[in-house]
Parts: sequence; C-alpha cells; structure tokens
Amino acid sequence: MNELAQVLDLFDTGIPPLGVRLAETTRNRCELHVGDARQLLSQMPDGHFDCIVTSPPYWGLRDYGVTGQIGAETTVDEYIADLVSLFREARRTLSDDGTLWLNIGDSYTSGGRTWRGADAKNKGRAMEYRAPTPVGLKPKDLIGVPWKLAFALQADGWYLRTDIIWNKPNCQPESVKDRPTRSHEYLFFFSKSEKYYYDWQAVMEPASDPKQKTKNRRTVWNITTEPYPGSHFAVYPRALVRLCVAAGSRENGRILDPFFGSGTTGVVCNELGRYCVGIELNTEYADLARERLLRGR
Repeated sequence: MNELAQVLDLFDTGIPPLGVRLAETTRNRCELHVGDARQLLSQMPDGHFDCIVTSPPYWGLRDYGVTGQIGAETTVDEYIADLVSLFREARRTLSDDGTLWLNIGDSYTSGGRTWRGADAKNKGRAMEYRAPTPVGLKPKDLIGVPWKLAFALQADGWYLRTDIIWNKPNCQPESVKDRPTRSHEYLFFFSKSEKYYYDWQAVMEPASDPKQKTKNRRTVWNITTEPYPGSHFAVYPRALVRLCVAAGSRENGRILDPFFGSGTTGVVCNELGRYCVGIELNTEYADLARERLLRGR
C-alpha cells in the first residue's frame, strides 16, 4: 500500500479500502490527513503550497464532538488567537506568491444561555455548551468575528487584499422578528507577500453592458448554498471554492485546506486539475470526505 493509501485508510471493511481505491483512481489528486491541523502543519515543508482555501469552524456555533476543537474556546479572543497561530504556521508552508481564501461566519452573543436545543431544520445546531457573552458586549450583540479575525491576521503579517460578501439567495430562514435575516457570510482574500499570483481573467463575471461580454469580478458573489446528503452540516458550495481555486492557483498547483470537513475543496481541485492536501480532525467527516473524493462530487 502506498503512502497516500495509508493516509486515507481508516476503517477495515473487508473490501479494498477506500484509500487503496482512491490511490488507484487517477482522477483523485487529493491527500487526506486525519488529525489536528495545529500539529500536522508543523510536519509540512516550507513554501510547498500555492494557495490555501478553507473555512474554519465558526466560534460557538457548532459542536464537532472533538476535545480541544477550534471553535469551542471559552472566549472569542482565545478563538482568534488559536486561528492566528494556526494560519501563521500555514503561511510558512505557502509559496511567497501564495494566497489565502478564508470563509468565516459571524455569530451573536448567547445572552447567558449555556446550551441550545435542536433546530427542526438543522439538527447540527444543537449544542451542549454555549460560550459566555464576551467582555464588553451585551446580550443579542452581533460579535463581529470575521473582522476581528481579519484584523488579527493582518496584524500578524498577512496582506488583507479584500473582503468578499458571499450572498446566499437561498439562505436558511430564521425565526427572529427584531432584525433582518442574515443571508451572507464573509470571504477574506489574503496574500503572503505584496506581490502574489492572482488570475483575474479566470474569474471574470458577465457584464451588464451589452457592448462587453465580461468584466472584472466584483466583491459580492451570489452563490446558493449546496446541501450535501451526509452527516456534515457546514458544507460550503463548490461554486464558491471554484472561484478561489481558479483565481489563486495555476493548473497542477498545490492547494491546502487545513479544515477539510466533507472534502469540498478536494472535489473542486480534482475538477480543476489541482493537487490538494486536506486536514480533518473529525474521523466521521474524514470518512465522508473519502466517499466524496471517490465519487467525484
């Protein structure tokens, strides 16, 4: 069994392991490492990747059932510090002209609640813990997590090139009646250096002017969410990832996703002819990612 097959092997089912089948599938260019990205990144070489595309766990919104998981810190400051440290190590593995595309959502203070019941429309929202209201904020305050993280990464050495609004035309309904329903998330575009690789022509969008067919892509991306029939409940859509991979890497480029989840980044890399390394902490999600890579969707 080769190294890739060993990395992807987790369960003995009595049939050729998924790792073996994936390694023998020429369409698959993705390696999956199961473990904590904070440890596994330290084992990866300097300047190896061309681009990082990822969506880390959001603070206080999901319980992935793993001790020490990022996103379950007691304070938002601890959460930001954990991510800054992780992306500092990830920056080391990035080429000098490399970029980081980071999808991150916001959240509200818990208002003193210590748990959250199941949501009929999204069972994954049930949580046995709720982080306390951050110091200086009030119940019902919007925390501003995306910008807290963006500014912290900027202060740590990343070049913050732009914020992108991911608008969700089919956003999930909310029961609130005292504010608008949130229908967007942030995608931040960072670079390691002042000069970096960005293929603007690969991501041009249709122009409204009939005299021109396309125009430079704007910073509001209207992309519908993409449900996946599996146990992972925070899947970002392939259409979003395609734009990041296409703009941030050349053909046969190397992509890193330190929060691999259900494997969307790997599926897109296979579609676009890139190599990918994914890291996933939760073994159940890693198994789901293997199935997706095997099926190619």
